[in-house]
Amino acid sequence: MKKWINLSLAVILTLALTSCGGGGSQPSSVQGSSPDPEPQKEKWPDKPINLIIAYAAGGGTDVGARMLMPYVEKELGVPINIINKPGGGGWIGWTELANAKPDGYTIGYINTPNLMTGYLDPKQKRKENLKSFAPIANHVTDPGAIAIRRDESRFTDIKGLIEYARNNELTATSTGVGSDDHYAILKMNKALGTKFTAVHTKGAAESQTGVIGGHVDVLFANVGEVTSLHNSGEIKVVAVMAEKRSPFLSDIPTLEESGFSGIISGSARGIAAPKDIDPHKLEILRAALEKGIKNQEQIDKQGQSGLQVDYKDGKDYMDLLEKDEQDVLALRDLLGW
Repeated sequence: MKKWINLSLAVILTLALTSCGGGGSQPSSVQGSSPDPEPQKEKWPDKPINLIIAYAAGGGTDVGARMLMPYVEKELGVPINIINKPGGGGWIGWTELANAKPDGYTIGYINTPNLMTGYLDPKQKRKENLKSFAPIANHVTDPGAIAIRRDESRFTDIKGLIEYARNNELTATSTGVGSDDHYAILKMNKALGTKFTAVHTKGAAESQTGVIGGHVDVLFANVGEVTSLHNSGEIKVVAVMAEKRSPFLSDIPTLEESGFSGIISGSARGIAAPKDIDPHKLEILRAALEKGIKNQEQIDKQGQSGLQVDYKDGKDYMDLLEKDEQDVLALRDLLGW
């Protein structure tokens, strides 16, 4: 009897253990559970971005930026605040950009050849250089132009202007030491024997006011900065400093076809971030800017203001910047470096 009771207890214990899963399969809820989901990537950007322009409002860079940014905002999904930081030949703004926190929330336009002058000039002793920036994309390439007042009586065309400037001193506008306007003035003085003296300003708007108001003799600027003024009759453009005529000023001859060869001038305007920006954020910015710059409506609007869109990204943009750096180095003798 006692043996039978012990056997019964053993059977009952075995059945109890089996029903509790002690030796069986895991519960279906464990078998069918999914692995933990991968953490979602941080949404970026999630707040406004600041865009530094190293020149005063109203110039070619400022005008072009304000036309482009609404298209880039649409791609990024956040506002872009345009902040003008003029002065120092552009280097007040570029110094701030180079030393900004590289979190992608501060970007800015970098203008050549002005950018290179500021760090290649040994007198400046500047620690920043091209490697201080992470290039994103080139936006506009804007050829140089020469303009005079509509009521100017001493000369009325480029040939008359150069002939007069060979025998008389004339003042001419520049957006800063080492700007493309400044280089054009120096090149003309050396190659053609003209006597232009540069008057440095904080930006194109100040230069335009100086000439229209009769305070400066000749306006050296870019096509995008003079097209509307020429079309409205406020000034008269007499030459374009490019290899071929501008499509926005097709009635204006180049220096070359006017008989003055070898003087080419212009400015490339692109956008960069501080170095060391996170590569993922840099790619987001590049993708948004590419779509914005390539937008046909944006291109047409730029063209109405005489600004020629010239999109370059990645290696092509870096090649452009490095070429402009070498072009500035080739002008060291004119600057006394």
